Amino acid sequence: MRDRLDILVTYDVDTLSEDGQARLRRVAIVCKNFGQRVQFSVFECRVTRAQLEELEAQLLRVIDPDRDSLRIYILYGGRERCLRAYGNDRYRDFDAPLIA
Repeated sequence: MRDRLDILVTYDVDTLSEDGQARLRRVAIVCKNFGQRVQFSVFECRVTRAQLEELEAQLLRVIDPDRDSLRIYILYGGRERCLRAYGNDRYRDFDAPLIA
């Protein structure tokens, strides 16, 4: 699992523009293909470097850089070392064994 990176993808899409709602949906769909939603516009993903490049390329084809914001954080050391979560945590570790 060392060849994978934990990343955080955040975005803010201008939904006031004519095609903003459609861009918002497309951004979420791309992110769902690589990880899981943990907040409305926040996804946590565990990806290879090649998948990271593909994710970034797909998102950059969707967003309008003059109206939208996209941030991708690489969580060096892994999610477990970088995160302090409180309240309702929607994250599910899909790499963990299904039976304990």
